[in-house]
Amino acid sequence: MSFIVEVVGVRKVYGRLEALKGITLRVREGEIYGLVGPNGAGKTTLLRIVAGLVKPTSGTVRVAGLDPYVNFSETRRIIGYLPEEAGTYDFLTGYEHFYFYSKLYGLEKESIEYGIELSGLGERLRDYTRSYSKGMKRRLLLALVLMRKPRLALLDEPTAGLDVHASLNVRRVIKKYVEETRASVIVSSHNMLEIEYLCDRVGLIFNGRIVAEGTVGELLEKYSAENLEEVFEKATSGYV
Repeated sequence: MSFIVEVVGVRKVYGRLEALKGITLRVREGEIYGLVGPNGAGKTTLLRIVAGLVKPTSGTVRVAGLDPYVNFSETRRIIGYLPEEAGTYDFLTGYEHFYFYSKLYGLEKESIEYGIELSGLGERLRDYTRSYSKGMKRRLLLALVLMRKPRLALLDEPTAGLDVHASLNVRRVIKKYVEETRASVIVSSHNMLEIEYLCDRVGLIFNGRIVAEGTVGELLEKYSAENLEEVFEKATSGYV
C-alpha cells in the first residue's frame, strides 16, 4: 500500500504549550482524509507541519518519501495548501486572480482553463471579488490551489462559516478534483457532517492527540453511535 503522507510520533511544543502530543497517521494515495476536532485541537499545526511551514519539535514527517522541512522546494511542487485565513484581492476580478497566480506558479494556459472550469463560477469571474459571497471566494481560492494539480492538497477548514449550499459546492469541487486526478487530500474541519459526506477515512484529533481513526462506517460501528458527533464524544471521553 502506497502512502503519500507518513507522520510518526510528531510533537510540537511552543514554550510551555504542547500543541501536538505524538501524532501518528498515514494518508494513502488517492484518498480524502478528514482531520476532525474542535478549535485548538492541533489541526492547523499538523497541516502546517505536513506543508513544511512549521518544524516539528520531534518525530518524523514524510511527503512522497521526502521531509517537507528539509526538502521544501521539492515538496512544494507536490503540495497545495489552503489556509483557513486565506483571502482574495478585492481589486482583482476572478479571471485576474487566475492569471496572477499562473504567473506566480509558472503555469501554462491549460492550468488556467482547468482552474476556471473547476471553480464553476462562470460569468461571475468577470466581476471584482469584492462583490463575491464568502462561498464564491472559497471556491475561487480552492480552484487557485488545485489548478496546478498538486498530488497532495492540504485544506484547512475549507467550509468554515459557509451556508449549506456553499458548503455543498466546495465539497463538489474537492470530490471532482480527486476523481479527475487521483490526488490525495487532507481536509480539516470541526463539522462532523461535512466529513461524513466527503472523506474516505477520518482521524479524530483532540488535545493534540489522534483519539480514533477509520472510515466513517468503522467509527460508527466501533462506538455504536448514530452520528459522528456522538462518536467524537465517546472517542474523546477520558482524554484531558
